[in-house]
Amino acid sequence: MKFRNISVLFPVLLFAMGVAQINAEELEAAPDGSFTIVVIPDTQHYFGEDTKLTPDSTEPLTNPVFDRLTDWTVENLDRQRIAFVSHVGDIVDKNNREQWALANRMMNKLHGKVPYGISVGNHDMRSNGDSSLFQEVFPKSQFEGFDWYGGCFDKPDGSVAISGNNANSIQLFEAGGLKFVCLHLECNAPDDVLAWADSMLEKHADRRAIITTHMDLGPREKPKTNQEYFSLPKGRMTWKKMHGALGNTSQQMWDKCFRKHPNLFLILSGDQSRTQAYRLNSTGDQGNTVYALLSDYGAEGLRAMRFVTAENRIEVRTWNPIEGRLCESTKIVPERQQHQFTLEYEMTP
Repeated sequence: MKFRNISVLFPVLLFAMGVAQINAEELEAAPDGSFTIVVIPDTQHYFGEDTKLTPDSTEPLTNPVFDRLTDWTVENLDRQRIAFVSHVGDIVDKNNREQWALANRMMNKLHGKVPYGISVGNHDMRSNGDSSLFQEVFPKSQFEGFDWYGGCFDKPDGSVAISGNNANSIQLFEAGGLKFVCLHLECNAPDDVLAWADSMLEKHADRRAIITTHMDLGPREKPKTNQEYFSLPKGRMTWKKMHGALGNTSQQMWDKCFRKHPNLFLILSGDQSRTQAYRLNSTGDQGNTVYALLSDYGAEGLRAMRFVTAENRIEVRTWNPIEGRLCESTKIVPERQQHQFTLEYEMTP
């Protein structure tokens, strides 16, 4: 994701200076019999010394957007009946220890309070797939004490720099009387990771499956100009950024793995700030509907996905906790139905 639109950046700057009004309103509480999955979009909004947004600054490193997103999530665990939190990746903007230390403090607010998973984005690793710094901060040892943590992909040779040590992880949780398996897969996951994902989805075929992977929807063909990021036809991407020849495009990940599993119903992603919000309905090989949802909102908000089990629907609400309002429209995606919508999903017997 590239975050350079000054009209989107402006409220973040106001918030960083303590000017923006916070919590002007609250998202309506989740009713009895429902639960919520929170989706945190790319959190690359770092300010201060040695950052891309403020390269000339000598101020301490901050990330007011990330700070507010995780604060709101913790504050609303009970009110929104939050059962799980998924981060779509691009946790940092520059892959250095300073930003990772701050990211760790942001995500640790959730630690021990709610199950959560993190996808590794392209900004979170080197181009060859080396995610060593992510692994230092979010190793599997940090999660192994939780009964909801199902483990991670381990290479047979024991190496960890590329794809190892929680770079691809599994979470198991229950909510509303339903059992879920959630996989967090790195950007452009290679074949060995997809083979592991296949085995995990088969092992937990009795659970409803969610996959979060950083790069899924956006311009189908690789843009050659900045304008083409906005104008090219959207869908499952046929180009990639990471892992070189070993990496899989979003389309390849669907074809090689995702489409085969009848328990899969939801794919979450980020990465494309110039698409910002997009959704695609696909049909798996067994006839199952798979909803793919892209959210890369910058300072415009996070996603609160409310599962209303008795009515077989998922109410997707894009909420801006910085300004305390629903995100009804953006300059990039003005249509309200791309931000506030409902998905039909069978949850009752």
